[in-house]
Amino acid sequence: MNRIILFGLALISCVLLHAQRKIDVLHYTFRIGLSDSSDNITGDALIRFRMLETTPNLLIDLAAVNPATSKGMKAGKVMMKGLPLTYTQTEQQLNISLGAIVSAGDTAEIQIQYSGVPSDGLIISKNKYGHRTFFADNWPNRGHNWLPCVDDPGDKASVDFIVTAPQHYQVVSNGLLIEETSLSADKKLTHWREDVPINTKVMVIGVAAFAVQRSGTIAGCIPVYSWVYPEDRDKGFYDYEQANEILPFFIREVGPYGYRKLANVQSKTIFGGLENANTIFYAEGSVRGDRRSEGLLTHEIAHQWFGNMATEKSFAHLWLSEGFATYMTIYYMESKYGRDTAVKMLEEDRRQVAAFARKSNRAIVDEDPDFMKLLNANSYQKGGWVLHMLRQQLGHEVFMKAIKKYYAQYAGSNADTRDLQHVFEQVSGKSLKTFFDQWLYQPGIPQLDIKWNYAPRTKKITITVKQLQPQAFSFPLKIAIQCSGGKTQTQVLQVKNNTDTFSFSLTGTASSVLADPDTELLYEGTVTGK
Repeated sequence: MNRIILFGLALISCVLLHAQRKIDVLHYTFRIGLSDSSDNITGDALIRFRMLETTPNLLIDLAAVNPATSKGMKAGKVMMKGLPLTYTQTEQQLNISLGAIVSAGDTAEIQIQYSGVPSDGLIISKNKYGHRTFFADNWPNRGHNWLPCVDDPGDKASVDFIVTAPQHYQVVSNGLLIEETSLSADKKLTHWREDVPINTKVMVIGVAAFAVQRSGTIAGCIPVYSWVYPEDRDKGFYDYEQANEILPFFIREVGPYGYRKLANVQSKTIFGGLENANTIFYAEGSVRGDRRSEGLLTHEIAHQWFGNMATEKSFAHLWLSEGFATYMTIYYMESKYGRDTAVKMLEEDRRQVAAFARKSNRAIVDEDPDFMKLLNANSYQKGGWVLHMLRQQLGHEVFMKAIKKYYAQYAGSNADTRDLQHVFEQVSGKSLKTFFDQWLYQPGIPQLDIKWNYAPRTKKITITVKQLQPQAFSFPLKIAIQCSGGKTQTQVLQVKNNTDTFSFSLTGTASSVLADPDTELLYEGTVTGK
C-alpha cells in the first residue's frame, strides 16, 4: 500500500477487536445489491468454515448501525441448513448461537442476510468527473463495515462476489470473471470468483464506468488489464501498461505469481494505492499520462508476493508487507535504472526514518492496536532498510536465495518476523539474532558522533565512534579515508559499544573521512576531525 491518504483517517477507527477466533473460514460467497436511488446496499453472505474449537456459538465481524449517523449494517436472517439461528449484534460483531455444539474439525456453513449504508470499507461517492462509483477499501480491517467476515489478516479464504447493479456500471473484482448477465432493462449481474485463499483486507469490488484494456499476457497465461475512467482512457492505458515490465521482473526474481490475472484499477481508494489481490486499486491521481506512477505500480505489484500471498500473521509484523514492497521497489528501480537511482531512494528513505525516530520511540514490530498508526516510516522505509542491510551484510546471492525461500515457504499462508529470521539463518548459516533484535524489536537507529585524528609522525589515524542513542547497536561501519595523492583507503569498523576507538596505519596523509560511502547503513550522525 502506498501511504498517500486522501482524507482524514482520524475519523476512521481501525482498532481490531481481539476476539478469540474459533473458526477458519474456507470460502465466502457475497451477493451484493447496489442501486443509484440510495447508498443502501443489500447483502447475502454464505460462509463456509471449519471449527477450530468445539463450541455452541461463533463470532462474525459486522459493524452495526450507528444511531448517530444511521450508517452501518443491520443483520436480518441468519441460517444454517435452512434453519434460522439466534444471534445478538453488538457494535462490531454478530454473536451467533449454532443451536447445537459443533465439534472441532467439523465443517459448517452459515448464511447471513443484511442491509444498510456502509459507514466505511465500501466507498460510495462521485469520482473526479462527477460520476457515481462504488469501491471497496478494506485495509486494514475495514471490510466488516460492509461484509460479514473474519476481518483478520491471519484468516484466508476463497471468495465469490456476485454483484447486482444498474446496467450502466461495470464490475471488477478479485479472480476471474464467471458471469455477466442482464437481468432486466436496468439491472445486471456480474460474478467474479477468486479460488486462491486471500484475507479480507484485499477482497474487493469496484463498480463504475470503466474503459478496459488487456495490455499484455505474461508467461503465456497471466492476462494484465487496465481499468480506468473512460475520460482517462488514453493516459490511463499508457501509465498502467508499465505493469507488463514489472510483473515478469518479480516472477523472475522472487517466484511464481500466485494469481490468474493482474488488473490495475483507477479508483476512489483513500490511499495512494491498495494492493488488493490481483485487482490493485490506485488513487484517481495516479493517471497523468506521464508514467510518473511507475514506483507506485511497482510497490503495489510487489505486494502480490509480499503481503498478499506471503502475509504477516498480525499487523504487528506489517513491515513484512510494507517494508518488503518498499525495498522490492528500490530493487526493481536499481535493476532498470542503475545503482545511482537506488542510492537516491535509499538516502531519501534514510532521512525519513531518522526524522521519524527523533519523534517516536517505537520499534518496527509494533503491537499498537490502532493499525492506521502503523502506516509510518518504521513499517515502510525502515523495514526496507533492514532488508537492504541484510543484502549488504550477507551478499546479494545469499540474500536473494533467502527471499525466494521465504516466499516459497510462506506463499499462501502467514509468517512473522521470527519466521523470516529463521529462513535467513538457514540460508546464510549465520546467527542473526542480534541483527533482528536490534533493528526490528528495538526502537531508533544509531546516532553517531564520529571523530578522527591523523598523526603525521606515526602515519596512523585514530577514529572514535560514539553512539548517542540510549541502547548501543552492533554493526559494520565502512569508512572511506581520502589520503594525499588522491588515494582512498577503505576500512570496515565493527562497532558494538557506546564508544569504540580504532587505530590503523595509512599509506598517505589523511585529508578527509567519509562514513558509509556506499550507503549500506541506516544511521544519522556527523564526522569531524583533522
